[in-house]
Amino acid sequence: MTRSPDDDARHGVSRDEAESAVRTLLRWAGEDPAREGLLDTPRRVAKAYTEWFSGYALDADAYLARTFEEVAGYDEMIVLRDIEYESHCEHHMAPIIGKVHVGYLPAGKVVGISKLARVVEAYARRFQVQEKMTAQIAGCIQRALAPLGVGVVVEGAHECMTTRGVHKRGVSMITSTMLGSFREDARTRAEFLQFIQVGGVRR
Repeated sequence: MTRSPDDDARHGVSRDEAESAVRTLLRWAGEDPAREGLLDTPRRVAKAYTEWFSGYALDADAYLARTFEEVAGYDEMIVLRDIEYESHCEHHMAPIIGKVHVGYLPAGKVVGISKLARVVEAYARRFQVQEKMTAQIAGCIQRALAPLGVGVVVEGAHECMTTRGVHKRGVSMITSTMLGSFREDARTRAEFLQFIQVGGVRR
């Protein structure tokens, strides 16, 4: 029988060990892992984890390694907004779903916009704290492009507070990291926030 890459050990844990852990949790929750409807659940969960947490195998900095300097002297703000992401809270392993808005003021070089979205993906597909993810994305852009400034705003709906605990729905958390001119210059920061209009009506 040919084994797929999913059958290989990941981070020192075998596929069999991962599936066994899922069966243990099912029993602990009060279920019978041998029940017909749950027979394939451990395999499905292990497979889902390889997708949900693929960010650990991704190098965010590598995505921004290739930059472009032939921009005809363009030196105005570049903004990519509404980058959708799916992550998981590291405290309860519950989903966090939202959007990331990224802006930077170039200092002679730019990067392909799809690469910015891939940076978001690399950090989101890990167990996360939203504040940390916000800072990680901004730091990655700062390291790679050395721009005059970077702004990152993250919106997130946390299932750890909507499906458990206080059970409050319709609540979103907003975090931001401002570096360089985005932190030091109120006009630059205001321009960025106007572009993304978090929580506002876009025209």
